[in-house]
Amino acid sequence: MAISLRVTEDVKTRVTKLAIAREITPHAFMLEAIREKLEDEEARTAFHAEAARRFVKMKKAGSGIPAKEVFKYLSRRAKGETPSKPRPRKLP
Repeated sequence: MAISLRVTEDVKTRVTKLAIAREITPHAFMLEAIREKLEDEEARTAFHAEAARRFVKMKKAGSGIPAKEVFKYLSRRAKGETPSKPRPRKLP
């Protein structure tokens, strides 16, 4: 499938400069950029879908961990500490 893409002269210049530096064609550079963007967006979509599924599951179970506790736990882990995991409790 052929697709025509109009880009500004500034973008053409930038793409060409980077493609030459990587020893690939501007066309190959743009295809790679499009593939990377597609992968990023697909991953983001999958992440949000999984979050929505888990939220439904959490509401159905009627228990969860308050966000404040999760962030506190993660913050301590990031500092190299070994805090105990927060425990789920009944939702109000």
